[in-house]
Amino acid sequence: MRVRERVRAEDGGESPFTAFGLSDAPGTDAFWAAAGPAYAPSGDGGWAALFLWRGTPAVIDFESWSDPVPLLRWRDTDCWYAEVPMPARLRVTYQFLADGASYADPLNPVGAGGDRSIAATPDAPPQPHWPAVGADDVLPLPRTRIRWASERLGGRRTVRVHPVGGGGPVVLLLDGDDWLHLHPAVTAFDAAFAAGDMPPVTLVFVPAKDRPAEFGCRPELWEAVRDELLPLVAECGVPADPDHLVVAGQSLAGLSALYAATEFPELVSRVACQSGSFWWTAQAADLPDPLGGPVGGTMAARLRERPAPTGLRIAFDLGEHETRMLPHCERVEALTQESGATVRISRSASGHDRAGWRQALLRDVAWALA
Repeated sequence: MRVRERVRAEDGGESPFTAFGLSDAPGTDAFWAAAGPAYAPSGDGGWAALFLWRGTPAVIDFESWSDPVPLLRWRDTDCWYAEVPMPARLRVTYQFLADGASYADPLNPVGAGGDRSIAATPDAPPQPHWPAVGADDVLPLPRTRIRWASERLGGRRTVRVHPVGGGGPVVLLLDGDDWLHLHPAVTAFDAAFAAGDMPPVTLVFVPAKDRPAEFGCRPELWEAVRDELLPLVAECGVPADPDHLVVAGQSLAGLSALYAATEFPELVSRVACQSGSFWWTAQAADLPDPLGGPVGGTMAARLRERPAPTGLRIAFDLGEHETRMLPHCERVEALTQESGATVRISRSASGHDRAGWRQALLRDVAWALA
């Protein structure tokens, strides 16, 4: 992706920022007081997005959507900027890279962790239960924690447990640390329950130590969940119903969630899967292009040989801008549906990015338990 630089006006002329509602002279205190991510229609159905940085040279790094974009300096001011073309309906995580470090956008009140921000085009659907989180905000952590020393997986990990609405069916949130420290899932699930959009559930935040090893199509993780983790959850003192277990996973964790439903149907019968890595095969990591292998990867091959259980209830979601993921996901979605499982299919206004998946996470967990 290239930055679109407007033709610079002669001294005294209009700056490129006036189209975004910034009429004060660039670099002045009044300019910076009004500055922040801004959008203008691009004329092709998409948007021109303006990003601003004050001080030193910087680059914008977008998550799984665009190549890094270098910022341009406006004349001899301390104002650095990029005008970035964006498609319709996009929510994307980004950060500034400057002076050898990464930073959240100090002009954007919507963050994800201490060094990332979230941009959303004006036509991106709202995410009503997810609060704006600033770079300095500390996200709430569940009081209940479990020290899980897994014999099957090796190592120790801390699992947090949070009852929503008093607790209920267990919802395993894979990649749990991301939902604790980057995106405030505790707050969002509580808000969804208060609004009547979520039944009582017990959230179990399951961290990963080695994602490629744990989330491939292997049984060890799910044997450990069944034989080690769920008994610990039952003993933790938080009301939890493991008989109605929901597994929620994204990317490789989404692949693992569907794998669990097909290989451990007595354990997992409800799944919320966002952008599952259905390109995965055991050899994919060694390919020059991991997504260039068989369409649907190992999961599609398994579903052709052994259909998904008819009792499975699974919601699939995918980012609208994940064009290379689409054929893999469509193949697995179709095969799962043909198996007789109850399937929901949707698309989110994002690329491969939790910022776009998170509203689908709430909706699909609630649907899985309906």
